[in-house]
Amino acid sequence: MKTTSKELANAIRALSMDAVQAANSGHPGMPMGMAEIAVALWTRHLRHNPANPKWADRDRFVLSNGHGSMLLYALLHLSGYALPMEELRRFRQLDSKTPGHPEYGMTPGVETTTGPLGQGIANAVGMALAERLLAAEFNQPSCAIVDHHTYVFLGDGCLMEGISHEACSLAGTFKLGKLIAFYDDNGISIDGKVEGWFTDDTPKRFEAYGWQVIPAVDGHDVDALDRAIVAAKAVSERPSLICCKTVIGKGSPKRAGTAKAHGEALGAEEVAATRAAIGWNHPPFEVPQSVYAGWDARARGAEYEDEWKQRYAAYEKQHAELAREFRRRMAGELPAGWKAHCDALLAQIDAKGESVATRKASQNAIEGLAPALPEFVGGSADLTGSNLTNWSGARIVAASGGGNYISFGVREFGMAAIANGLALHGGLLPFTGTFLTFSDYARNALRMAALMKLRNLFVFTHDSIGLGEDGSTHQAVEHVSSLRLMPGLDLWRPCDSVESAQAWIAAVERGDGPSALVFSRQSLPFQKRDAKALAGIARGAYVLADCAGAAQALILATGSEVQLAMGAHARLTEAGVRVRVVSMPSTSVFDRQDAAYREAVLPRGVPRVAVEAGVSDYWRKYAGLEGAVIGIDRYGESAPGPELFKHFGFTVDNVVAAVRSVI
Repeated sequence: MKTTSKELANAIRALSMDAVQAANSGHPGMPMGMAEIAVALWTRHLRHNPANPKWADRDRFVLSNGHGSMLLYALLHLSGYALPMEELRRFRQLDSKTPGHPEYGMTPGVETTTGPLGQGIANAVGMALAERLLAAEFNQPSCAIVDHHTYVFLGDGCLMEGISHEACSLAGTFKLGKLIAFYDDNGISIDGKVEGWFTDDTPKRFEAYGWQVIPAVDGHDVDALDRAIVAAKAVSERPSLICCKTVIGKGSPKRAGTAKAHGEALGAEEVAATRAAIGWNHPPFEVPQSVYAGWDARARGAEYEDEWKQRYAAYEKQHAELAREFRRRMAGELPAGWKAHCDALLAQIDAKGESVATRKASQNAIEGLAPALPEFVGGSADLTGSNLTNWSGARIVAASGGGNYISFGVREFGMAAIANGLALHGGLLPFTGTFLTFSDYARNALRMAALMKLRNLFVFTHDSIGLGEDGSTHQAVEHVSSLRLMPGLDLWRPCDSVESAQAWIAAVERGDGPSALVFSRQSLPFQKRDAKALAGIARGAYVLADCAGAAQALILATGSEVQLAMGAHARLTEAGVRVRVVSMPSTSVFDRQDAAYREAVLPRGVPRVAVEAGVSDYWRKYAGLEGAVIGIDRYGESAPGPELFKHFGFTVDNVVAAVRSVI
């Protein structure tokens, strides 16, 4: 006897309320309210293979309202992923594969980490854009190997977050027709009925973005939902929003339709009452084999992937070089000859010895690396001419076709989260640009990139008070240090053209996390190095200038302040004071070096002075309480950059005085 849609949906309800009850923590309301939507999508449309969660041409599914994680865990378990019932029993427990919010890399089948509302839909925009760009690059008239949809579940909270506006507006502009979102319109959030604080006309809002809107679908009618999905898939030139009218906590006699269903366990009595109300006559965490059979996607998934493999084999015969490139890109591997290419580029830049703003040095590095990295996809938040993130081979991404340069508009948060989606999809290496002070707008997306260990590059220019006349609103003071405190994010603040190129190379080569590349607006002098110093850049810190005999003091500096350290070194050396200068473009990379290297660069017992045009406290970890730090612990001013440096004490004289004070 065939299992009914009602039984399939009730399996989700039962597992969700059981897991939340066992943990005495979680969000049962959304999974219980979106169960039929999940049945319609996952059993009738989603192309995926539970046996191979990383199959390249799978549909992507994003749970943007990630607090309803038990919906996703129930779906993964029931459809045949390697997520056994024991993991559902251990929901929200230490070392389980079912954390409170879905986490990428922890649970098979989870495409992105969600929970900070609105970022999932933005990630999905990036995934859909990645599909479009890769299809334009690799598909041929005779064969398409990139051809899939991106589906998103989202709720009122996601739509209230401003990032949803940033991302969905851009998705409409780019006409991402393979992006389909399901809006869980249940009218409830944590504080109660949303009508008191969220009265937007959501369908009109998305119509204004250029989306196809399918309004007022009964979110508990699987056949109606099925028809809506068919209609959404039929439109290729616009993303689609399916507005689903649902009841939060559906099935619960006392909690359905209430805020209490959102974020707390139903309670043993209400769980029992819900079982009776929905006719689920099975003990906790028990699912009949007939229901498993109705959900099982393994055979269907194998067919989907096998059909794609046949297409890929035919494609490979006709387009062998493209097929090899597609495999490399999706595997995240660097191209053949990468090291030799980088060595030659560094040697060329070093030989040129050019003194330029490091933002310009960054653009030169992009220009040199891009020919070897067709996976590069760059962009800027309406600051291309200032960030210098474009290059001669850049092709603008538009409403159709491919490209490799995205004009994100003034959307810093959306930009960063969309770039996370590009990185998550695979096959592309995204980098984005804005002013460093506006990293605050994008900060939570940077955190998510670090948490997910994504290979994503964030370019931040205008890195200090040195940018000058735009004043304190645009002058980064605390930003470099605060970003250094983010676990998993490597920050590079180079002092010249060579360090800038090495920062780019290190960021590209890093496979276990994102990098922030921080560059100056003003021109900085080229620093001469020997071979040992040149090799040391990649280790995060190195001896740029030394002395004969044991050093009496050590000067640490980054970025634009390295020139001050070198000026002080010259003056102190003339005066017979033995000083070492250490350039430290990346503190986190240096901190990962072995103890012997760290001791060789920063020997213990030598008094230290740190110099950086930013807040001073961070540098106490290197200078110590007994050392000196030349920093800025207030906001800047509007004036030419050189005047500001002098005004705030960033001078060779002050560095010399600080060194003398610690000897």
